Amino acid sequence: MFDRIAGLYDAMNSVMTAGLHHRWRERAADLAAVGPGDRALDVATGTGDLAIELARRVGPSGEVVGSDFSEAMLARARQKAPELRWESGNALSLPYADGEFAAATVGFGARNFSDLERGLAEMARVVRPGGRVVVLEITSPAKPPLSTFFRLWFDRIVPVLGRLTGESVAYSYLPSSVRRFPGPSELGAVMHGLGLRDVRWILTAGGIIALHVGSKA
Repeated sequence: MFDRIAGLYDAMNSVMTAGLHHRWRERAADLAAVGPGDRALDVATGTGDLAIELARRVGPSGEVVGSDFSEAMLARARQKAPELRWESGNALSLPYADGEFAAATVGFGARNFSDLERGLAEMARVVRPGGRVVVLEITSPAKPPLSTFFRLWFDRIVPVLGRLTGESVAYSYLPSSVRRFPGPSELGAVMHGLGLRDVRWILTAGGIIALHVGSKA
């Protein structure tokens, strides 16, 4: 499914978020708190936008690895930034050593982990002590009128857009995956349970987007 929608992915993201997804990825990269010379990992990198944001912060002396299990998504990422390191990988069994990175991020990919706790544990494992784990994800707002708009947009309009592109399955999967994903406090509890410290989250876009960050002990 992800291979099939790779060619549509960036355009659909811009349509569904009015282009704001770039700003949200910038904020996620800021929370990673990486700087020149650091190494960072972006898990479920898709077409690579968050990895590219991280690369702007680590500079030419640092390194960013973008990992994904969809080769078609990685092909798009390589076209955007051939100088970065793009690797095929399973988020539930990352092929990296313990403590290898200053930060690990995931943008709009954690809800696709078949085992959320295991995927986040792997991200924490490959981060060095004091490094950060950052999760950028869609969440369901609890209060109207935004909750009403959210249900209309994700449950009705997004699947219609998917049918127009010929990818009705993928864009029906999107709202269902958001509904299954833990809310902000629940996700924060999972991160804390994995041993991450100073776990906090920021809600933006009226509560539709949550950015979580925690530091490795």
